[in-house]
Order: sequence, then structure tokens, then C-alpha cells
Amino acid sequence: MKNVTISLDDETHRRARIRAAELGTSLSALVRELLVAEAERNEEGLSEADVRARLKELRKQVPAGFRAADRLSRDEVHDRRH
Repeated sequence: MKNVTISLDDETHRRARIRAAELGTSLSALVRELLVAEAERNEEGLSEADVRARLKELRKQVPAGFRAADRLSRDEVHDRRH
């Protein structure tokens, strides 16, 4: 694990410490969580949790027991039109 040093003005440091305490965590853990969440965002600005939530919603929209084979023949699936 790497250590990172940052500089904050006194008021921001005070408010961040208070917020961390309200959340029952340390300032270091709070900053780490924020950085991890930011690093996990994809190019569209979505976090992995956002993507998982979207996939879950999409799965709800797909009828139970859906199979592409029920809808398309093998030839249709592999048809390559140019």
C-alpha cells in the first residue's frame, strides 16, 4: 500500500475530520474511499456500483427464460452483411 501526502487548509481539515467522525471512520479511510470510488469510475463517469445497478435493472426487463436461440436461427445469428 502506498502513502500519499496532501495539503489542506485548516478549515477543510477540521470539517473533513468532523465528517469522517460522523461516518464512524478516520480521515485517512474517508479519503481512501473517495479515491477508490473516483478511480473506479469509467469513461462515462459511472462507478462499478452504478454499472452493476444498471445491469440489474436491465435483467429485470428481460423476460425470464429468454434465450437468443428462441428468437434467431443459427444462420441469422452468424449472418454477416456488408
